[in-house]
Amino acid sequence: MSFGTPPPSNEQPEPAPEGGSGGYGYPPGPPVPGYGYPPGPPIGAGGYGYPQTAGPNPYQDPPQQGVPNPYQDPPAAAAAPEAFPEPFPLSGPSSTEPDWEALSERAAKERRRKRMWAWGGAVTVLALLAGGGAFLLVSGYGTEGEDDKPDTTASGSPKPGTSGTGENSALVAGDPTVIRDLSGSSGLRMGEDASVVPLGGRHEVKMRGNSKSYAQAAERVVDTTKSFTVTARLYNLAEKTSRIAVSQGDGESFTFELGGDQVNGKLTWMFRVQTGDKGAAATAVTVAAGPAPKKDRTTLTATYDAEKKTIALYVDGKPAGKAEQVPAIWQGPGPFQLGRARHHGLWSGSWSGSMDRVRVFDTALSDEQVAAYQEGKLDSAVKPSHSWLVS
Repeated sequence: MSFGTPPPSNEQPEPAPEGGSGGYGYPPGPPVPGYGYPPGPPIGAGGYGYPQTAGPNPYQDPPQQGVPNPYQDPPAAAAAPEAFPEPFPLSGPSSTEPDWEALSERAAKERRRKRMWAWGGAVTVLALLAGGGAFLLVSGYGTEGEDDKPDTTASGSPKPGTSGTGENSALVAGDPTVIRDLSGSSGLRMGEDASVVPLGGRHEVKMRGNSKSYAQAAERVVDTTKSFTVTARLYNLAEKTSRIAVSQGDGESFTFELGGDQVNGKLTWMFRVQTGDKGAAATAVTVAAGPAPKKDRTTLTATYDAEKKTIALYVDGKPAGKAEQVPAIWQGPGPFQLGRARHHGLWSGSWSGSMDRVRVFDTALSDEQVAAYQEGKLDSAVKPSHSWLVS
């Protein structure tokens, strides 16, 4: 039959009436005993699938006179309607067997296409990796940066090892409110308004200049009956009033304080010690330097020579003011402090700004050693007893 040619139109027998034994297209016969399978040999008209007694069996019986067999007889020539022209020519053989050669070629093309995609993806990944490596080399990522080198403009003694906390080496592992002592065992617990934040490759503590902005140890850190050096790098945001960066004492009075005090209406760098046990102003001795710049990082270093009984102040590694003679420094009660000082039983001088690189040495550094410390060239044999915020 041609494509598009309708099948021969043959009259179909009427459907079997309900209850009859014949299927669709078969003359009705006696009822069937069971569904498709009678209990015994077929009787009369068989069930579904059995030949009927009253009609031809298209599977076995020879064709009967005058009765068309739709499975064997060709359609009558006179009854075949005129074929319509094919809408488009059919290509290839009319056989229903698959074209194995075409299928094989198609599969080969698909494999080649997948290989090309795989090679293209691999080349792209390699190009991205090569480009990323070049970027890292150019940008310096993964190499020693400026923050990992000794700072020649501020305090830069050898950098201690990290804490291994994983998140912030400046803090005690498991307690984000305590600044870790990298050279000793005196952590500094921060008040509510003090916080440690990243500063390049290091960290600094930020303070808001109020009564809750401080950090303190649990005990005394500096033995004021012996020689010592205290140093810190400061970032000042204040212009007036007293601003204390480092001190010690929590009783009636400080034993020493380092920071800024107001002189002639301006904040001036100073180092002050208490020589009397009552904390009176008359028994305090101060070494003052030039004005404290605002929004600028400055390293203050204070020393006490117990043999010479002198105190001295250095600003960015250079002597500032005049060294002062003192009878001794009172060893008052109370712990080491950052960001405040004790005056007449009250806290005062809250620091406004930030600070880092806080260190204590159990010796009075000389002028040459202070200058070397400032340049990051201090002899490694001179080690701090305590250090905070240096990593």
